[in-house]
Amino acid sequence: MEHKDCIILAGGLGTRLQSVVEDKPKCLAPIDGKPFLHYLLLQIQRYHFRNIIFSVGYKKEMVKNYLSENANNYSFEYVFAEEEEPLGTGGAIMNAMQYVATDDAIVMNGDTLFDIDLDALYLFQKNNMADCTLALKLMNEADRYGIVHIDEQNSITSFEEKKIGASGLINGGIYCLFKKSFINIPFEKKFSFEKEYLEKMISERNFMAFTQDKYFIDIGIPTDYNKAQTEIPRLFN
Repeated sequence: MEHKDCIILAGGLGTRLQSVVEDKPKCLAPIDGKPFLHYLLLQIQRYHFRNIIFSVGYKKEMVKNYLSENANNYSFEYVFAEEEEPLGTGGAIMNAMQYVATDDAIVMNGDTLFDIDLDALYLFQKNNMADCTLALKLMNEADRYGIVHIDEQNSITSFEEKKIGASGLINGGIYCLFKKSFINIPFEKKFSFEKEYLEKMISERNFMAFTQDKYFIDIGIPTDYNKAQTEIPRLFN
C-alpha cells in the first residue's frame, strides 16, 4: 500500500463539552486519562501514512506541545497548518492542503473516532476516481446526524437534514479527498466543508460512499463523551 497524507482537524472549540472539558481543544479532551487525540493516533498508526497535517486553531499551543512531548511514540512525520482565525471546516481543510504531497488525502475530524480500514477507504477512492469519498455508518438512531442517501453504485445522491426518529447512513467524519479538484474551487477563505462543498456541489462532483459497520463515536456531547471513557480504551487494548 502506498504511503499517504492525512489531515486531522484539531482546532475545534468543544463548546458543547464545556461542562466536562474546560479550556482545551476538543481533540485533547481526556478519555480515561489520555487525550482523545492519543486514540486517534493509535488508529492512524495501523496504516501507511507518510505525513500527518494537524489543522490547529483554538489553543493550538496545547496541541503542538502534546505532539512534541510524545513524538517518539509515533512513526509518522507531522506538520501544523495553523489558523489565525477560525476558518470553518472547509477553510481549515483548504489551509492544510498546502502541506499535502499526495494526490488524495484522508481527512479526519479531531472529535470523532470511526474505526474503519483507512487503507481500504484510500483504495476505494482511487478505484472510483472520486472527487471525495465519505466514510458512512449505518445508525438505527440517527437523530443527531443528517442522513446520507446513496444509489446502487455507492454514489451519494443527497443529504438529508437531522430529524427526530431518523435512521440510515450517517457521515462518519472521515473523508478521502482528491486534492487537485478541491483546491481549484474558488471558495471564500472561511467556509463549511459539509454545507458549501458536499451539499452544494453534489450534482457536479463525484461523491462516493464507503460504508463500514465499525465502532463509531462523536465525543461532541457530554453523554457520548462519558460513554467514550470506557468504550474507546477497550478498542485499543
